[in-house]
Amino acid sequence: MKVLGVDPGLTRCGVAVVSGSPGRSLQLDGVGVVRSRTEDDLAVRLLALEEGLNEWLAEHRPDVVAVERVFSQHNVRTVMGTAQASGVAMLSAARRGIRVVEHTPSEVKAAVTGSGRADKAQVAHMVMRVLRLTHKPTPADATDALALAVCHIWRGGAQNRLTQAMAARATRVTP
Repeated sequence: MKVLGVDPGLTRCGVAVVSGSPGRSLQLDGVGVVRSRTEDDLAVRLLALEEGLNEWLAEHRPDVVAVERVFSQHNVRTVMGTAQASGVAMLSAARRGIRVVEHTPSEVKAAVTGSGRADKAQVAHMVMRVLRLTHKPTPADATDALALAVCHIWRGGAQNRLTQAMAARATRVTP
């Protein structure tokens, strides 16, 4: 499975591609950020994000896009920008027929570190260990995108198999 993790942000949108499956070594295929200029109008900034995300989608052809679920923050302006960037990521994937899943920040932390209350340093350390990296990806948005991709492979892959098994069981005809 190849997953594009997206840590949505209006100024810096973290993106990372990780390949693998649960119980096997994971491979880093790419990591970075898509940026928009703060001095540009909102519509132009969203367009810049879409263009950057489309480049990642075209180059890496992921099976699924894992996006961090937007959660309530005290700063409404920050939440709005994050939600708008999240929508752009979802739309870009949907236009290509790529499945989109959302993971909460605590779900990602729990999957990667074992604790839903882990701090950013703990998440970064575990991402480095899991992907066998010699240095921490920067900025933090890129590391968060990696954690999202790892989370989905470990949690989403297992969830997909359970869903498929239950669907197959339900369709079997019982004598």
